[in-house]
Amino acid sequence: MNFPKLKIGRLKPDYPIIQGGMAIKVSMAKLASAVANEGGIGVIGGSALSIDELKTEITRARQLTDGILGVNIMYAFTGFLDLLKSSIESGIDLVISGAGFSRDMFAIGEKHNVPIVPIVSSMKLARISEKLGAAAVVVEGGNAGGHLGTDKDSWDIVKKIKEKLSIPVIAAGDIVSNDDIKKMFDKGLDGVQMGTRFLATLESDVSDFFKELLVKAKESDVITIMSSAGFPANAIKSKFSELILNNQAPAPENCTNCLKHCNKKFCIKEALIRARNGDQNRGVFFTGKGIEKIKDIISVKEVFKNIKE
Repeated sequence: MNFPKLKIGRLKPDYPIIQGGMAIKVSMAKLASAVANEGGIGVIGGSALSIDELKTEITRARQLTDGILGVNIMYAFTGFLDLLKSSIESGIDLVISGAGFSRDMFAIGEKHNVPIVPIVSSMKLARISEKLGAAAVVVEGGNAGGHLGTDKDSWDIVKKIKEKLSIPVIAAGDIVSNDDIKKMFDKGLDGVQMGTRFLATLESDVSDFFKELLVKAKESDVITIMSSAGFPANAIKSKFSELILNNQAPAPENCTNCLKHCNKKFCIKEALIRARNGDQNRGVFFTGKGIEKIKDIISVKEVFKNIKE
């Protein structure tokens, strides 16, 4: 496969592959460093971590790789700016942010020469991001895993946005196989972000039960729920996701106000942690719609070996 040369600010990865930064505690130092060691951009999922936890993961990842490391932090989280500043202080190479953005984060990134890369799902937000100083944008469609900003598939929106921007445009959503990657590059995209494929690796921090779900699930098993964060989200059908769909999920017992805006119908943070730990009855298992292409659990090295074929 012929790869485009991705350049985000001063960063030039060997391969234009970004590992999606998955929370909560899904893509940590082990996974991010493994991706960075293969020449991609490894990303720690920083959302809902404490500052100490995030600093520890960044330090641990740095001990495992000399490659490019990023952190993904949802703007919707209450402690966003503190986590952003702490990431930069800890020597992270770039910051990716979804679920909104502010002028402040671009100014902070510029001050410290750390590229800020927002996740967007529309032409309007992509253009605003570029104007405010984004080093690149990740364009994510409604076929991606986790929280979503649109119901349109990435395949339908990325090319038009790429044509109007002068900064790098990275595609995300339903990108699992080599064919998927090649199709995005054929559309002129500068890079791809892959979450579900890296979720189903040996280095991923989720439980074996979660990984088995990924291998067994079909696309028809992926449903869209409304997160308490106020965004739709794709997840594997489960007992708890069915409760959410039927407005029967239990309300939080101990709310920590981790989100700037939350309807408090249930705690998405706790549901994601339970999924990570393999709780089949009370977990929400985020995944993208390309899940049926996942046939096995392999190492990050094998993922890159397959991509390079």
